[in-house]
Amino acid sequence: MRVLIGRMWMMVLAGVALSCAALTACDRPAPPPRIAAAADLRLALTEIAAAFERDTGRKVDLLFGSSGNFYRQLQQGAPFAMFLSADEEYVLDLAKAGRTTDQGRLYAVGRLALVAPKASPLKVDEGLEGLRKALARGDIRRFAIANPDHAPYGRRAREALEQAGLWQPLEPHLVLGENVSQALQFAIDGGAQGGIIAWSLVQDPALGARADFALIPAELHAPLRQRMVLMRSADETARRFYAYIDQPPARAILDRHGFALPSAAN
Repeated sequence: MRVLIGRMWMMVLAGVALSCAALTACDRPAPPPRIAAAADLRLALTEIAAAFERDTGRKVDLLFGSSGNFYRQLQQGAPFAMFLSADEEYVLDLAKAGRTTDQGRLYAVGRLALVAPKASPLKVDEGLEGLRKALARGDIRRFAIANPDHAPYGRRAREALEQAGLWQPLEPHLVLGENVSQALQFAIDGGAQGGIIAWSLVQDPALGARADFALIPAELHAPLRQRMVLMRSADETARRFYAYIDQPPARAILDRHGFALPSAAN
């Protein structure tokens, strides 16, 4: 009899333990959705996410990097709920492959900037004449851009330099960032005399004391049409964040960080 009672108590305790575990799992809040975002959005999207959390009480987990690298990860099933690419072709390809809810939406058009540390012999200007003269003097030993193989800003930087006739003389001096944010680090802190990066990243007030920069004419390269899309695994918070980016407060933040804003029809 004593053995039977002991077994009954063990069964009761096991049942209680399983019930507690189930309740704990039910009570545990879902983790924030992971958002893959182009590196040029680091300043603007961080500010938008903070406003989104303040307005809705919901959080998102932002990861910034090269759009091309995120594209490859998403092709292989990486668990991102949403993708904001600096090149809309990546989004459209993912849509064709059936990995997204639709073809997404154009949310911004990016611009390029020529940047140089304050002590650099490179004098920045929109027409890239300062860069041409610095190259002719032999003053450029290292010049940073994002890797054109997978970073949209790197590809557009190459197009601008080719259009200006500067790609060939500059190519031996290039240092390539994994993404445009790393290219900015190389251009300012990596011993380079300058670089071409995203205009949105030079809107950081702290950068003005350390570097000079100039907006590169859009005519020198193909447009940086940036498209966002929800992945098929997107949860309710990701869907709300996607819609939030189209609202006036978020669009005002993008505008303030130097992005051109497309119309709602895009």
